[in-house]
Amino acid sequence: MKSMIRELREAKGMTQEELAAQSKISRTTISFLENNVEKDTLAGTLFAIAAVLDTTIDKLFFDEND
Repeated sequence: MKSMIRELREAKGMTQEELAAQSKISRTTISFLENNVEKDTLAGTLFAIAAVLDTTIDKLFFDEND
């Protein structure tokens, strides 16, 4: 699965730092998610990011095999 977080964030004209501040998620975690670094992520983290980006969790990612 590929993260769409960077594309969604940039479409809103936000930096990683702005997304981190608004979602209360570390910039490092956002960077890991944007770069598809293997990391366990809590649902609450994804909900917070999705809320700031005005989207749903399922739209934060897409399956490269589809």
